[in-house]
Amino acid sequence: MAPNRAALIALTALAPVSWGTTYAVTTEFLPPDRPLFTGLARALPAGLLLLALARVLPRGAWWGRATVLGALNIGAFFPLLFLSAYRLPGGTAAVVGSVGPLCVVGLSALLLGQRPTARTLLTGTVAAFGVSLVVLKAAGALDPLGVLAALASTVSMSTGTVLTQRWGRPEGVGPLALTGWQLTAGGLLIAPLALLVEGAPPAVDGPAIGGYLYLALANTAVAYWLWFRGIGRLTATQVTFLGPLSPLTAAVVGWAALGEALTPVQLVGMALAFGATVAGQTASRGRAASDASPGPRRPRTGGAVSPAEASRPR
Repeated sequence: MAPNRAALIALTALAPVSWGTTYAVTTEFLPPDRPLFTGLARALPAGLLLLALARVLPRGAWWGRATVLGALNIGAFFPLLFLSAYRLPGGTAAVVGSVGPLCVVGLSALLLGQRPTARTLLTGTVAAFGVSLVVLKAAGALDPLGVLAALASTVSMSTGTVLTQRWGRPEGVGPLALTGWQLTAGGLLIAPLALLVEGAPPAVDGPAIGGYLYLALANTAVAYWLWFRGIGRLTATQVTFLGPLSPLTAAVVGWAALGEALTPVQLVGMALAFGATVAGQTASRGRAASDASPGPRRPRTGGAVSPAEASRPR
């Protein structure tokens, strides 16, 4: 693997690693039971900050495209993800979300004309199985609404990232601006829903302010910029299998910071999921050199990717 491509993969991997810390930050520092406000506080300030830095607004058809991408990747994804996590027990939402790479394979074949390979399907299956061993715990009957929300969040993000790769970026527009457009559009879509469902914003103290700042800046602005940058420069297979790093990070943070035990079964699952992540980076090497070139990109015929869900809300 070329050093520049390895560095790009490592930087892109910081996005799902960051998302894996969301649950710990949310439970330890933020007001309880405010998932929509948390989603709004993550998306809108981050989007406005990136817009101020990029100083580029959409033009022409990109007003509509940015709205669609913002709705799929942020505006619909955040509420559905939190709804599923609150209604499903023991990391079940993460297991449903971990099939995101397989969902993307199907959407890429449908929308981008990319035929899936047996290796990709096998690696995606192993990754999902490994994640299930890490996060799935014994539970009773599953809540139908929670399952539907988990599936819908996975399909929403998968569709959004496939379309992100299909449409590429406008000439002269970098990933910073594209990320800012999506976060702002998504945040504006969440705002009325948060006000309607949760009412006025909660009172916050110093730790909560710090938690919201971390989620908005590192966990959202930087992480989503790295993620969409990776979608534009890496092959679909490489980026797809970085997703399991999110639930793996959540498990490690829970063990290291929250005193949660890791069982032998979970350790086996972590090894399987991490192995699938590494295997995903060695696939499609023939395309990697052409896909990794920097700069604005035109729509291409490669696939797209979706981050697997963390074991808790991202």
